[in-house]
This record gives sequence, structure tokens and C-alpha cells, in this order.
Amino acid sequence: MDRAEIVHQNFLTRVAAGDFPQGAPPCPGLTAPEAVLLFRAQVLSRALDRTSRAMQKAGQGFYTIGSSGHEGMAAVAQALRPTDIAFLHYRDAAFQIARAEQVPGQQIAWDMLLSFACSSQDPTSGGRHKVLGSKALMIPPQTSTIASHLPKAVGAAYALGAARRHVPEHRQLPEDGIAMCSFGDASANHSTAQGAINTAGWTSVQSIPLPLLFVCEDNGIGISVKTPKGWIQASMEHRPGVRYFQANGLDIYETHAVAKAAADYVRTRRKPAFLHLKTVRLYGHAGADVPTTYLPKSEVEADEANDPLLHSVRLLDEAGALSPDQALTIYRETCARTDRVAAEAATRPHLRTADDVRASLIPPKRVCNPTNGPGTDARAALFGGDMRAMDDPQPMSRLINWALTDLMLEHREIVCMGEDVGRKGGVYGVTQKLQQRFGADRVIDTLLDEQSILGLAIGMGHNGFVPIPEIQFLAYLHNAEDQIRGEAATLPFFSNGQFTNPMVLRIAGLGYQKGFGGHFHNDNSLAVLRDIPGLVIACPSTGADAAQMLRECVRLAREEQRVVVFVEPIALYPMRDLHTAQDAAWMTRYPAPGQRIALGEVGVHGTGQDLAIVTYGNGHYLSQQALPDLQAAGVNTRIIDMRWLAPLPEQALLEATKGCKHVLIVDECRRTGSQSEGVMTLFAENTTLPTARVVAEDCFIATGPAYAAPLPSKEGIVAAALKLAGVLE
Repeated sequence: MDRAEIVHQNFLTRVAAGDFPQGAPPCPGLTAPEAVLLFRAQVLSRALDRTSRAMQKAGQGFYTIGSSGHEGMAAVAQALRPTDIAFLHYRDAAFQIARAEQVPGQQIAWDMLLSFACSSQDPTSGGRHKVLGSKALMIPPQTSTIASHLPKAVGAAYALGAARRHVPEHRQLPEDGIAMCSFGDASANHSTAQGAINTAGWTSVQSIPLPLLFVCEDNGIGISVKTPKGWIQASMEHRPGVRYFQANGLDIYETHAVAKAAADYVRTRRKPAFLHLKTVRLYGHAGADVPTTYLPKSEVEADEANDPLLHSVRLLDEAGALSPDQALTIYRETCARTDRVAAEAATRPHLRTADDVRASLIPPKRVCNPTNGPGTDARAALFGGDMRAMDDPQPMSRLINWALTDLMLEHREIVCMGEDVGRKGGVYGVTQKLQQRFGADRVIDTLLDEQSILGLAIGMGHNGFVPIPEIQFLAYLHNAEDQIRGEAATLPFFSNGQFTNPMVLRIAGLGYQKGFGGHFHNDNSLAVLRDIPGLVIACPSTGADAAQMLRECVRLAREEQRVVVFVEPIALYPMRDLHTAQDAAWMTRYPAPGQRIALGEVGVHGTGQDLAIVTYGNGHYLSQQALPDLQAAGVNTRIIDMRWLAPLPEQALLEATKGCKHVLIVDECRRTGSQSEGVMTLFAENTTLPTARVVAEDCFIATGPAYAAPLPSKEGIVAAALKLAGVLE
């Protein structure tokens, strides 16, 4: 028989017979009406689980993970405030239901059933996902099942303290709020969870405010793999900087009392705590999963006999809050009402077209207070002697530094973070003096964990900040790319634009570093970023462009709430010369603070009509080096700097190449998965122009003299251009 039906019948039979599992008597803390309200939330959560399974069988619902066995989370919700941001475990329907009781005007059963039906009227995701979440309840929807929401919970907690010191214009969370995140015992073992918990403790021992409550719902198993008994307590009880609490999650009275103590500790001490709740898992992991296929039937039945709803009925009866007969009535009425509402929800419309589905990929714009830019006196005081140097051409690294300084001076909600960005000023000195100028809480030296760096940025974006995190090298992003793909970029999509986490992610990347670090410090693949819908990717090639594009990236994050990746070509940071030693031809002057390059605006250099070279980054530099040889061969050439790699500036590229006879694409990324594939497709689908490309080999980059061997070169560009133009056979 279906295990859900067995649990249902067991509840009806055992409550009627007064047959309850043993346990401690109810402890103080809950009034009778509060306890009954929590029981109603538990029952509704259980009824929704049963109904969702029936909807799936009828073809009216879709894959879902149930909350049965974890209904004690209703008591955790009661112990928190509805304004405390909560990043929830996928088994926390009872938490969301109980929180809805704290906020007037909620129709939580209807809303959740619309989600189960993937109706376009679902107020959380608009029909894009069956997901817990609610803007009114301050629960950002989660699509992760492996605790990847924990790093951003750390960031949100940090943002609560940071907002007390620097109030952002679009602050979302109350000054005395806390952040909460919940997860399972199996997920606690994931590197993402371990990194987040470690980061919380690392931050706490430095006396930096971090009001965060971790809640581990320990049901003893992850899908089919058991968690060793005592593992969570043994591994979490003595973490430095994180206070440990434990409660029986089957007992709503004890859970509420301990959760309230933990929340009070976090709220008053502004330090993180770890709440360990013992629970059971009913029905198996998810969907059609049958636990008796991998667990002894006796163990499955033992968990079913320990049903938290049976514990709640016993406790309510002993407290004099509700009789077993009254509990049965509530249970039956709730199940019947849920079935009726589900039948109506199943009739509601769904998303139909691709345009419908992708409508929430791009976040909504928000109104920002106008800024007049930093005053002359303020700039002079901050820049000091650098003001005089602005009249002279400078390398890219220094111009990015000045642009960051001007932006942070103009927008107090900008916060930079990353390994070594503060006191040291970054690996290449790009963030030098920023911490001295703006303080350690706006230029944050983080621990060495890319997941935590990006999680900090995402969480701060939740509270109105404009984070500018730095990843030292492009290759290091792969340790944490899911924080961008699975968390940051998907949040507007799965919340129908209600939640956003804008940021400008700076990454030092690409190749051409002579003899330094091999492929770990020279990574010439952007494929993992190009694959993320809605993401903006910028890549400047000159210092002046870098400054102006960075200003546009901040505008996109601040006003349009976009997630932007700003790829800075490492090899061009110090570049001074172009053709000959000491010609200083690649340096540029610092553009005035108001000047910026708009998203999609390409750079067109020259008016030649024989050949257009479409390129970016180091490719632009090499193409300019090749230009004299091409002109000498009679090939009149224009060079088009793409600047913006995603979304691809298609119309601008087509317009920039009008009148040209040939198009050569120079792409320093690898042949497979590079931008050149998209650009070649663009010209093939829209023009009849002869087109060729110069790209890197499908190979990693070596250290030493052969560092540039797999990469495009000046000589390779010249040869390909002359061949394409018909000058060479």
C-alpha cells in the first residue's frame, strides 16, 4: 500500500483509540491558542503533501518533495518574526504555513496549491517551479537541494549588521532582524554547507555582527544513505563562534522553547547559532520514492509510528489545549478543504509560450535617488596625489582602481569583498587604497572560499547593497559557479521578479600571462558564464573602456538589479606599449566620472571596408598590433571591440560591419564553447559576408615559454586576415 495512505490511516486509527507515542510532557512557552494554531499548520502541511501526491497521479501536479515528518518546523516559525528573512529547506511547508498566520491577509493553502499545479497565477514563481517562497513572508524561493542557499544566508546576516553602519537606499530587512536558513542532515555534509558554517564561525570569532540561525532538520537519512548516529551533534556542537542548541523536532512545545532561546541569542548577541532538530522522514525522499526498497520495513514502520502529528495531539491533550476528538475533526476538515481547493487550483492557467517562461529572467527596474556624483573637494580629499596623475595616460589596473573609488564615493551602498582585496589591495593592486579610503566594512577581506565570497555578495544584495565581489582568477570561479548559476541569476526567474540579488562580479581572467601559473591563473574559457540566461558579461580591453564600462555595470546592478560579470584581462592590467617598447600607446587617460559606455555599445576603430575584425579583450590588443601589417598589404581594416559578451550585441555588430567585404573573428577563448561560435552564427544567419575566425586551441595553457602557444597571436591574425581577404592563398 502507498506509505502516505498508511500514515493517514494510522493517524485516524490511533487518535481515535488514544494510542500515542510516548514523550515528555508539554513544556511552558506556548499558550493554548498558539499551540492549536501550530497544530493546524502541521495538519495543513500534511494535507498538502497528500493532495500533491494525488494531483501528480491525476496529471494535475508535478514533481514535489514532501514535508511529512518535518511539521515541527511550524514551531520554529512561531519563534521567529515574519520579517526575519528565511532561506528554507525543501521540507519546510509547515514553517511557511505557520509564518503565514503571522501576516494578515494570506491565503497560504491556495497559494501553495497553485504552485503544485504550476499555474501561472502562482504568486511566488508565476508557474515556473513548485517551490516554497513568498515575498510577503520574506521567504526567498529556493531551488537548491544541496544547501547552496547557506552561503547567501551568511551574506544576508552580514548585511543586517552592515546596514546599521551604512544604510542602503533600498534596504529590505529591519535593523533588529535576523536571518535563518534550514537544511537536512545529509545536506549539512555538503562542502557548501560546511563552508557557510565555517564562514559564520570565522566571522563571529572576530566579533563581527552575524545574526544567523542555522536549523538542521535531522531525519537521519539522505535519500537512501543514512547519517551516522550522533554525527550532526558531534560535528557541530563545538564549532568556534557558533552556539549549539538541540531540540526534539517531534515535540512542538520543546521545539518552540528551544528555537525561541536560539533566536533570542542570535538577535541579542548578533552571533550565529546552530539549532539541531531531531525529526523523522515519512513517505520516502520524494515523488514515487519507496523507502522499503532500501530500508527494512521495520525501520520505515518505526518512523511512521513516531509521526509528529501523533505527538502533537498527545501534547495538546495533556496541555488541555485540544482534545483528540477535536484534533481529528481539524484533520478531517483540513484534508477535505485541501482537496476542494486543489480541484479549483488545477483548473487555473499555465505558462504557454517561451516568452511567458522567460518574462522574469530580467529583473524589474527600480527607482533610485538621483546622484550628482562626488564633489570636487570630496574627490580631492580621497584621491590625494592621484588627482594630478589623472591628466596622464595610465594602465588599465590604475583606471579600474580610480573608477571603483569614484563609484564607492558616489554610492554608499557599494561594498567590495574578496580574498586580499583590502589591506593588500588585490593580487595585482587593482583595489589598492580602497580599504584605507572606505573602511574595512566596505572593502572586506574575506576568507579563502569562493562560495562564501559570492554568497556574501548575494546575501548583501538581498538587503539593498550593491556588492562588487572579486574572484582572484577565472579558474577559481569553478569552485563556486553554482552560486551564480543556481542562486544569483535564477532568483528573479523563480520568484517572478519579486526577489533580486544584484551585483557586479569582478574576475581577473583570460590568458597571455608570461610564465605565471599555467591554466590555474590563465583560464581562457567563459563558456560556463555564457550558458547562464539573464547574465550580463562585460570584458574591456583598454583602461578608459574599463572605467566607463564598470560605471555602466554598477548602474545595471543598482538601477536594473542585474547580475553582471566584469571580466578583466589580467595580461592587460599593466600593459603600456602597443607596437614598440616605451611607445605608451596602450595607456589611456581616466574618463571624467560621468562618462560611461552603455550596455550593447561596441567600439569601432577605423573605417576600412576590406575587412572587419570583430574581437574583444586581448584579441583587441593583438588585432591593433596586426593592423600596420594589414594596411601595408593593402587591406583596409576596421577593428570592432565587442566589449559586451552577453547578451551578445547583435544589432550593434551587424551595424558596425556594414559596408565591409569580409569579417574575421578573433577570440582568445577556445575553439569549442567560445564567443566566436555565437558571432559566426550571427553573421551566417544575417549576412552573406565571407567569415573566418582565429581562436585558441582546445587545450589548457602551460607555464613557461609555451604560455601563448595555444592562443591567438598577431602573426596568426595577419595570416588569417590576408587569406580571408584573398591576398594570400
